[in-house]
Amino acid sequence: MNTDKYLHYLDSLSEYRRVHSLNVSAEAVRYAEKYGGDVEKARLAGLLHDVTKETDFDTQLQIIENGGIMLTELEKRSPKLWHAISGACYVRDVIGIDDEDIFNAIRFHTTARAGMSQLEKIIFLADFTSAERDYPDIDVIREHAEHSIEEGMLYGIKFTIGRLVGRGDLVSPDALSAYNDILLNK
Repeated sequence: MNTDKYLHYLDSLSEYRRVHSLNVSAEAVRYAEKYGGDVEKARLAGLLHDVTKETDFDTQLQIIENGGIMLTELEKRSPKLWHAISGACYVRDVIGIDDEDIFNAIRFHTTARAGMSQLEKIIFLADFTSAERDYPDIDVIREHAEHSIEEGMLYGIKFTIGRLVGRGDLVSPDALSAYNDILLNK
């Protein structure tokens, strides 16, 4: 799969978001090689995971509606989650990449979910640990991610839930399900 032909979809992104997308793609490839994932799908999903991140909310909602996705009440009230959903629909419906695993990897890269595929886990973790990330505890999550993909995810989900609760924000039930799923399957 030649992912270079998809690079132009990053042209409308800010320089920061473009660099982030390239970094996530590179990190996804590294994790795919380390943990036995599909390297080309990881490269492509990492590259396109934030394709609609800087798209205005009205357009994102239209992409989601056109993609046949019905937002939950929590999702309707959490616009920061929309780019993952609209991005998955955009990649499938506009770009024409009809691959359920790539769709789900993009769709759940912010919240995670129970029963994630290896690619979904890789994109979730690569987004968390990409080279330009510098939030508190980044070194800790990177260290956990080097031991196992599940360790990295577990720490990342706990970190996210803690931040959301600390700010008084809504917490996606998908994140809680992913957290519980990892613990139940250890």
